Amino acid sequence: MEGAQPSGARQILTLTVNPALDISTATAKVESSHKLRCGASRVDPGGGGVNVARVIQRLGGRSVALFTAGGPTGEAYRRLVEAERVPSLVVPIRGSTRQNFTVDETSSGRQYRFVLEGPELSEAEWVSCLDLVAHTVPRGGYVVASGSLPPGVPDDFYARVARLARENGARCLVDASGSALGRALSEGVFLVKPSLRELAEHAGGALESEQDQMDAAAALVSGGSAEYVALTLGARGAALASSSGVLRLRVPSVPVVSTVGAGDSFMAAFVLRMAQGRPAGEAFRAAVAAGSAAVMTPATELCHRADVERLEAELRSA
Repeated sequence: MEGAQPSGARQILTLTVNPALDISTATAKVESSHKLRCGASRVDPGGGGVNVARVIQRLGGRSVALFTAGGPTGEAYRRLVEAERVPSLVVPIRGSTRQNFTVDETSSGRQYRFVLEGPELSEAEWVSCLDLVAHTVPRGGYVVASGSLPPGVPDDFYARVARLARENGARCLVDASGSALGRALSEGVFLVKPSLRELAEHAGGALESEQDQMDAAAALVSGGSAEYVALTLGARGAALASSSGVLRLRVPSVPVVSTVGAGDSFMAAFVLRMAQGRPAGEAFRAAVAAGSAAVMTPATELCHRADVERLEAELRSA
């Protein structure tokens, strides 16, 4: 990204109701019924919205991360977020913040990701999240609602967030799956970022051809579900559907080390560029660059600014 976020940039609020303490390590081979001797471990504060806020920080921007936290893991999580100097708002919960585990098998190059469910939130706890969103929505800015919903939180939670954003003059971006995604689309959002699997699940079909995939993304726009649909296609790149049509970008050629955090990096670069007043096409190019930069880093590490800037320049000149 060229330069830091200008003072006139619109504000960004990210929301994570099911954060996770991400623990990553490596072992020679994953086998059952054996003690698996692992190498050095890494611990990061994970979860969609918090990862988005962390990447925005790395790219020279600023946002506020709203997340839940509870128990000993929640306290460790809060300290890690504070260490990265990400401004945050915390909703205390009774349950303990979950942990996720990523294990790289060095003998094969495979990566195993163990994603835990998360603590159950009481009605009072998830309502507190909505209340805090309502009081902190950046008018004229952006709200990024990202990640899974923990037990106890209703499927229409992100739809409620989208409604709060709209009522307060903000734009809501959603990265979710399943019924949470469907309910948000029924409410209507500024941007949604499905993977091909998530889009196919929502559309109720396989979407085997590229034309079917582009048509399904465009249908969400024409039907009023989203102003923008950023369809991520892994190694095949991404597509951005809007009322202007569908823009397609291939990913730059990079070494793939770990795919963890690629989607969050994509979302972070897109919303940051939009907040800076850049055209959607530029925001999309920055997003593809950030997602590609993220896969170059090991385990649960996120993208680095220098890599994003270099790949963005490559995409601009291609």
